[in-house]
Amino acid sequence: EVQLVESGGGLVQPGGSLRLSCAASGFPFTSYRMYWLRQAAPGKGLEWVSTISSSGNTRYYTNSVKGRFTISRDNAKNTVYLQMNSLKSEDTALYYCATDENGKQRGQGTQVTVSS
Repeated sequence: EVQLVESGGGLVQPGGSLRLSCAASGFPFTSYRMYWLRQAAPGKGLEWVSTISSSGNTRYYTNSVKGRFTISRDNAKNTVYLQMNSLKSEDTALYYCATDENGKQRGQGTQVTVSS
């Protein structure tokens, strides 16, 4: 059974930083691209944020987070990370890690709220 458990969210002021983690199990993690998605509000669609290749050598970002967010992974720990710097109010969302870009297999999410 695929399990994805996100953590690290919280309340942060604009300009602050957070590091999200996603612990994965139940599938061959080292063979999978991994994704971070976010949902700004209940009922709104999922927005793709970032992707990392199985080896970690290739990374992609949506334009709105380029230069501020960094995706990484530790294949020895079956964990993927999202380092978020220079946070803005528009980054407020429920953040998910997923094994696919549509979020069909994703965790329960971790809430990030950027507010003064």
